Amino acid sequence: MIQEAAKIWMDGAFVDWREAKVHVLTHTLHYGLGVFEGIRCYEINGGSAVFRLKEHVDRLFESAHIMQMKIPFSQKEITDGILETIRINRLKECYIRPIAFIGYGDMGLFVKDNPINVAIAAWPWGTYLGEDGLKNGIRIMVSSYTRSHVNTIMTKAKACGAYINSQLAKREAIQHGYNEAILLDAEGYISEGPGENIFIVRKGIIKTTPLTSILEGITRDTAMVLGRELGFDIREERFTRDELYIADEAFFVGTAAEVTPIREVDGRTIGQGKPGPFTKKIQESYFNAVHGKNNGHPDWLAKV
Repeated sequence: MIQEAAKIWMDGAFVDWREAKVHVLTHTLHYGLGVFEGIRCYEINGGSAVFRLKEHVDRLFESAHIMQMKIPFSQKEITDGILETIRINRLKECYIRPIAFIGYGDMGLFVKDNPINVAIAAWPWGTYLGEDGLKNGIRIMVSSYTRSHVNTIMTKAKACGAYINSQLAKREAIQHGYNEAILLDAEGYISEGPGENIFIVRKGIIKTTPLTSILEGITRDTAMVLGRELGFDIREERFTRDELYIADEAFFVGTAAEVTPIREVDGRTIGQGKPGPFTKKIQESYFNAVHGKNNGHPDWLAKV
């Protein structure tokens, strides 16, 4: 269950958590056209800071632009709203969910006069795939569901309806006793997880899927920057499920999942069946960065 906070920002004003409501005929509830972000705030020395806030707000507006939704607030107003939501709820660490959606009005697939509503919520939330997963790695399966083709649901937009595909894959994985899924793209190559990007390590080279058919992950970019600063050879290349099977290491990254090692895929042990040295170094560097212990990227931290 979500750990409730006190207030939620809705269309420029704060309302009580339990009063943050929409009409049952809200357009996005029926047709799925909306955009959102997942952002984290971490406790740092002397306070709290939101990690890569600018990049997340930029992507929210880019997603809305792709979906032809005009957010009725500026990027500064949304940024300020996010920071104030954390302050008013007195949260030291939290997950933040801004969402823009088509509100109540007309129905049907094409509407032009319905309002675009925006809400921002924040609440305490631990790592998405569990603390044990962070430490020891998780078990995943290749889903029978294919990741959406680039010309179906616009893969560069973090859009609400796109996550039906993710939910189906996640449900399937859980039902088969795994922690998470991995999806193939329409051509059969490894794409991404339901809510994460993936990296593999093989023969000293780190690979991650190129941006052709995946969401442009902010944590993915963070891991690449930090990994290269550690001296690692990181490449954006397509790879197949059988190359994933014979990888020395594999790990997921995402705002919710952070940096989560993968120890098994489809019943096949990855490497030694535990987090490997490359994964652990990137994971350590990531947590140093989000907690303000890496002085090389002060621009990544928006202090609350």
